[in-house]
Amino acid sequence: MAVTTREKNNFALPLTCAAIAATLDSMILKMKFNFNFKIKSIWRSVFMLNFLRRALLLAACAVAAHAQENYFVTYTHQMEEPGNLEVAVRTVNGFPRDGHAFTGSAMEFEYGVKAWWTSEFYLDGQTTTNESTLFTGFRFENRFRPLLREHWINPVLYFEFENINGADKALLEVVGHDVRDDFLGRNDRSEKKREAELKLILSSNFKGWNVAENLIAEKNLAGEPWEFGYAAGVSRPLSLVASANACRLCRENFSLGAELYGGLGTRYRFGLQETSHYLSPIVNFRLPNGPTFKAAPGFGLTSGSHGFLLRFGVSYEFDQIFSKIRSR
Repeated sequence: MAVTTREKNNFALPLTCAAIAATLDSMILKMKFNFNFKIKSIWRSVFMLNFLRRALLLAACAVAAHAQENYFVTYTHQMEEPGNLEVAVRTVNGFPRDGHAFTGSAMEFEYGVKAWWTSEFYLDGQTTTNESTLFTGFRFENRFRPLLREHWINPVLYFEFENINGADKALLEVVGHDVRDDFLGRNDRSEKKREAELKLILSSNFKGWNVAENLIAEKNLAGEPWEFGYAAGVSRPLSLVASANACRLCRENFSLGAELYGGLGTRYRFGLQETSHYLSPIVNFRLPNGPTFKAAPGFGLTSGSHGFLLRFGVSYEFDQIFSKIRSR
């Protein structure tokens, strides 16, 4: 995923993690040749420089590249690295008091088209206790980052088309007057929902912290009014310093955070009345060169909310997937 570095002329160029590695290697190589010490000092300096290279690379890439995975509902300004494909599955488990327990799921395929453009395709499904297991539709999303340089606040524009049915329970966002009672009826695939969704994503990174805010507008293309919602999140890795030795349970592989999300009514009934809102702590664990796991218990804050939601997610990123296929 794209990160930035600042050149001597104070102009920041977008670089990938691979480019960062190449830049650090070049710096280390130049410094090796510039040292004019005794042999022992040279080798000691080389060792320290390589250690520094590894620490900087892990910190820069692991923290920035996976900030997007820190949340379930909230989006950040981090984009998929061009040419990379991430495959993910996320689920949400609900336990309505007056209805049947359910599991909504979404399988995601996220591809970095350009440094400023990420595209994603979803396949939704759900299973409800004592009812049925259904495929509920698909979503096609695109995110555009107009400013590649890192700023105090980084905007991203989000556009999505949804073709789902009334049985969908993925709960990828909460808008309008979405409430717990909508999940009490039996699965109904007859209701078709072709919807357009827009988001303004604002996100900042500061001293290891990520803070993100999303404003959501969604419209059913059948003519229903615009619905609005929000999501906000904050997260941070447990450590910003990479361990000297390779390990799986190192602190830098874990991050903790929380997100708050809910509905803001419709164009004609804007506000908090008869809406649902949730607060959810989140824990992430990323295996080095492996998958990322995350979990989040969510707690309803209003009478119209589900009392408790439990979310799980797992993702894996394939580097330069199409280049590897073509090279075979």
